[in-house]
Amino acid sequence: MPVHDERRHFEFLILESAQAGLSWITILKRRDAYREAFCDFDPDAVAALGPVDVERLLGESGIIRNRKKVESAISNARAFLEIRREFGSFDSYIWGFVGGAPVLNTWSADSHIPAETPLSIELSKDLRRRGFSFLGPVVCYAQLQATGLVMDHVKSCYRWRELS
Repeated sequence: MPVHDERRHFEFLILESAQAGLSWITILKRRDAYREAFCDFDPDAVAALGPVDVERLLGESGIIRNRKKVESAISNARAFLEIRREFGSFDSYIWGFVGGAPVLNTWSADSHIPAETPLSIELSKDLRRRGFSFLGPVVCYAQLQATGLVMDHVKSCYRWRELS
C-alpha cells in the first residue's frame, strides 16, 4: 500500500537495512523489538542516539546485533533528517523518484519479479550519496515495494486488481 507517513518510511528504512543479507521473516519476527529499541521509529530520537546507545542496542537480544547495522540505523536517521530539511519531507523526496504515483507492474508470476531495477539502483545511489548505508539496490527495491511506490503483486492476485 502506498505510504505517505514519515515515521512509516523511516521504519521501513530501518527494517529493510537490517534485513540486508537475511530473510525478511527474520526481521518481521523482530519488528516489535526494533520498534522498542529504535524509539518507536522516531527519526529525530534515533538521530540523537550516541555511542552509549549503540552499546546498549548491541545487548538487545530482539534485534540483529550487528554493530555496522546498528550504527547505520543511527547515521541513516541523521541522513533522513537532512533529506527532510532539503525536500520538506522524506515522503516528497522518495515519491519524486516515481513522479508521485506508484509504478504498477504487470507480472504474471512471482518468478518474474526482479530483485532490483534501474529505479532501485538510482535510489540506492542517491541515498548512498546522501550518507545512507546498508541500502543497496536490492534492499531499495524491497523498500519501494514495502512502501507502495512499486506495486509488484502478480496480475492474478486480488490485491493487483484493488491497487491498480
